[in-house]
Amino acid sequence: MLGYGATPPDAAWPGGAAIALQFVVNYEEGGENCILHGDTASEAFLSEITNAQPWPGMRHWNMESIYEYGARAGFWRLHRLFGGAGIPVTVYGVATALLRSPEQVAAMQEAGWEIASHGLKWIDYREHSREAELADIKQAIAIHEQATGEKPRGWYTGRCSVNTVDLVSETGLFDYVSDSYADDLPYWRRHGDHDQLIIPYTLDANDMRFAIQAGFSDGDAFYTYLKDSFDVLYAEGQAGKPKMMNIGLHCRLAGRPGRFAALKRFIDYARDHDGVWFARRIEIAEHWKAQHPPCRPPMVPCEMARAAFVEAFGGVFEHSPWIAERAYDGELGPANDTACGLHAALAAQFRAATPEERLGVLKAHPDLAGKLAAAKRLTAESASEQASAGLDSLTDEERHMFTGLNEAYVEKFGFPFIIAVKGLTKDTILKQFKTRIDNDRETEFATACKQVERIALLRLKDLLP
Repeated sequence: MLGYGATPPDAAWPGGAAIALQFVVNYEEGGENCILHGDTASEAFLSEITNAQPWPGMRHWNMESIYEYGARAGFWRLHRLFGGAGIPVTVYGVATALLRSPEQVAAMQEAGWEIASHGLKWIDYREHSREAELADIKQAIAIHEQATGEKPRGWYTGRCSVNTVDLVSETGLFDYVSDSYADDLPYWRRHGDHDQLIIPYTLDANDMRFAIQAGFSDGDAFYTYLKDSFDVLYAEGQAGKPKMMNIGLHCRLAGRPGRFAALKRFIDYARDHDGVWFARRIEIAEHWKAQHPPCRPPMVPCEMARAAFVEAFGGVFEHSPWIAERAYDGELGPANDTACGLHAALAAQFRAATPEERLGVLKAHPDLAGKLAAAKRLTAESASEQASAGLDSLTDEERHMFTGLNEAYVEKFGFPFIIAVKGLTKDTILKQFKTRIDNDRETEFATACKQVERIALLRLKDLLP
């Protein structure tokens, strides 16, 4: 859920481009559900027929002819447009559709289009078993190679299952996977011992919205949405934060004349701007691998075994490993792999603890410049923190003052005075000491707990990014 956070990397697109603009032509015609293809029902997805439903055991002539339009007319209209504009394209090709479309495949290859895999058939995989889906993935790769002469280097199922990205990653064959809509930049996803590059796709800047109710009703709406998306991302790129813009097209949708006119207007608009990198997805993948290879931090909390996690972070809250144990047994994910993220998980357990448990955490902290410090019996973290504020080199008068304040404070509140000393001087600490000792117990208990949390955050910042 964190992703790149507040500081995304500089994409460093070629030529210092402000934006990478990428067009996908989804080639699904001939791969849709159809009785003629051995399927159990007709297609019902992404067509001109509102609220279409599958017809079990029956052909749907109207649906078939809508898909046929994409192959017969829409494809060639898009092919002429991109070829004439000199814009490279990535095709998401359904394997069985490619096999049934030799003329179109030849035209794609002659134009230098990348042909990535769009799966075996244009079907929904949400209820497939892992084994059945993997079998289809393998067959899709084999048929793709038969139809094009090459194995695909990119993958996008579209109507995927929860297993799709894992299964495709496990093949180790793909430069990128696009079954994600999670970012405006590529990112690495760890699966097992493999770092898989994810190049997110789009469902918003996509002509599919002509075929659903919450979508575009005319070409002007489509053009305006594409233009607005481009303008925002282009401005971010000019401000030093370049992004990627995906545009998804379908031969039977954007290939229709009324929608095609809007697409052409947008292409003309984008070409009028400097600093636009028109790229295929495979080129984006190659660029990202070269500029931003996967980087593994020395510690990844959410992937650690329980014992190792508690050993590493059990002392973040002084002498209170139960906080780390409870955090580990709760919900940890990649968002908790940073200092801020892990602190949130640990602090949540501290805040959820009983007052008696939190009091125990307070009592576990040593006095400032107290007997444990004098006896060199502080934890390494506490010793370093107190030394950073000069509390290890007090004069006799200062030591006497701290001793008196410590005794008075503990007698009044029942726990030691706690303050995050990092960045403070001993004079500042003494001033705080003298002020806080006049608090009522409820106020000081809450203040001490907040200081404990701050100490924990500072310690985590020394351990994690």
